[in-house]
Amino acid sequence: MCLAVPGKIVKIDGDVGDIDFGGVIRKANITMVEANIGDWAIVHAGFAIEIMDEEEAQETLKLWNDVLAHE
Repeated sequence: MCLAVPGKIVKIDGDVGDIDFGGVIRKANITMVEANIGDWAIVHAGFAIEIMDEEEAQETLKLWNDVLAHE
């Protein structure tokens, strides 16, 4: 099973983006998507696989927080 949490692209250097996952920055290959700084991305195995709009990203994060609050 794959779990995906959206992160915000805060820096792009060639084919690599710095993705902010709630204060934790991870690098990801962005060649599979058309990415810009400020976009929200789903990352799997080190690759950005989908770009989503901010509203969808925030809703996903809210759902994750709700799940974690009920554990």
